[in-house]
Amino acid sequence: MDAENDSVFLNGSSLVEVDVFSNLQDINLTADGSLVLRCLICVVYSVVCAAGLMGNLLVLFFTRVRQERKKSRVNFFVLNLAVTDLQFVLTLPFWAVDTALDFSWPFGDAMCKIVLSVTVMNMYASVFFLTAMSVTRYWSVASALNNSAVRKSCSAKWVCAIIWTLATLATAPTPIFSTVTNVTGEKLCLLRFPGGQYWLAVYHIQKILVGFVVPMCIVSISYIMLLRFIQNRSMRTSNPRRRSQVTKSVTIVVLSFFLCWMPNQAITLWSVLVKLNVANWDRAYYVVHTYVFPVTVCLAHTNSCLNPIIYCLMRKDFRNKLRALVRRG
Repeated sequence: MDAENDSVFLNGSSLVEVDVFSNLQDINLTADGSLVLRCLICVVYSVVCAAGLMGNLLVLFFTRVRQERKKSRVNFFVLNLAVTDLQFVLTLPFWAVDTALDFSWPFGDAMCKIVLSVTVMNMYASVFFLTAMSVTRYWSVASALNNSAVRKSCSAKWVCAIIWTLATLATAPTPIFSTVTNVTGEKLCLLRFPGGQYWLAVYHIQKILVGFVVPMCIVSISYIMLLRFIQNRSMRTSNPRRRSQVTKSVTIVVLSFFLCWMPNQAITLWSVLVKLNVANWDRAYYVVHTYVFPVTVCLAHTNSCLNPIIYCLMRKDFRNKLRALVRRG
């Protein structure tokens, strides 16, 4: 197969590239992924699916009860974050089977489009909700530190509606251009653009910028400004310790997202440079995409399932309710 038939396989919200070049034999490596690595990833997907399903359902239940008792914008964002991550958890069995079959897609073209769309939308929605949570925390603490009255702001429901709309628009190319295609006798779930590598590179760039760089910049600015407020002014609130704990928990969620997604985004950027002929396709590129990139996909997927759980486990009331539930069981 020559370079004209290069394709890209989308494993969830990340891109696992299946680049087959005429000089593949010069790489002196097998084209098949490691069986041990694929089995390990399948096990991780199964564990994360079980933990994510149970954890996100508990988060939905406890957060919903808390939201009914006390209205909170952050809690409403956590509720939506749990919903989108729960949807993503349900796609993991498909990716586990796909990985076990060495990325051979057995579920047909319709499921290829559906599963890819859900996973990509989850990636965008998750980071958008994390960004909204960070900005909301800054606004809340800054208002308290300034001893200002509650100012009119956009309703949390409207913010969530905007986030879901943006995530849907960002995901739009996925169901349009994803398809199941025979490549060297294997049925692969591919994202194929009519313009070839150029539009594929644009798709990658959108993922890097919209799904990672821009949101992380907003989050970083929010937290830098928040730290400046805390350092320069005294906390004028009846429960400063509580507010500090909530801020800490949101910070941990954001940092976990950054650390889990950074390797995947870095390799994706390398892929963009290769497609734009800025970097060379060589042995190092092949080895990284064959053996390292699947691990970064697994790491990113794990984070996407566990965001609400990490956030809620930092909260004492959630831990107390969880202990009570376990004791009753």
